[in-house]
Amino acid sequence: MADWNSELYLKFKAERTQPAHDLAARIPLRDARSILDIGCGPGNSTAAVAARYPGARVLGVDSSENMVAAACAAHPEFEFRVCEAPQGLDALGGGFDIVFSNACLQWIPEHRTLLPALMRQLRPGGVLAVQIPVQQSQPMHRIIAETARREKWRTAFPAPPRAFHNLQQNEYFDVLGELTQEFTMWEITYYHRMPSHAAMLEWYRATGMRPYLDKLNKAQQEEFERDVSAQLVQAYPAQRSGEIIFRFPRLFFTAVRPGA
Repeated sequence: MADWNSELYLKFKAERTQPAHDLAARIPLRDARSILDIGCGPGNSTAAVAARYPGARVLGVDSSENMVAAACAAHPEFEFRVCEAPQGLDALGGGFDIVFSNACLQWIPEHRTLLPALMRQLRPGGVLAVQIPVQQSQPMHRIIAETARREKWRTAFPAPPRAFHNLQQNEYFDVLGELTQEFTMWEITYYHRMPSHAAMLEWYRATGMRPYLDKLNKAQQEEFERDVSAQLVQAYPAQRSGEIIFRFPRLFFTAVRPGA
């Protein structure tokens, strides 16, 4: 898969960052001296959680060199490193007050072992704070997957290019319950205002469509996007203003490491 495009990702910076602010606001710690941001991207989520804890040491990690470079340029006040999760986590030293992750874990498999690995990076009494998109059932994702299964695209996509690694909400509940008695889960559906269906495609070029587009040449990318776009008008009818309601549900949870 090609490296992440930080510039394209930040075209909808406000919408992408709002869940990070909402997650940071619910962390049940008054003070924090050290914060680890997993999947920091271009640093927008890192800045959101750091704003709640001025003076904390902040480390953001991401598997994308492009994203880490963008984060370093935008936020020189924080530290950023290229790191694969979970295999690279032990090299970070652990003992963090907060392990934070905004819209990243859906790209990483095996959440039943991933969440314990993240908890091990915390000091006793530290807090794991996570937000995960739960878009699989939304029309946009269905349209992309169904388009890829059409006969004209079967050669390009002999296997599904994207796997969804999310667990079900009740499964997260059970995993967290095995790790700690102090955890909270909630869900928010954001109603993003899109000026057009073309804007929705722009959003997805940076995230959900990347695994598909990465397998195509430029001409094929444009054709695949046209095939997807033709279906969006019916699935996402325009409002009286001409804007599109882009519904985006996200799952949140916080969990306290036992032993404080």
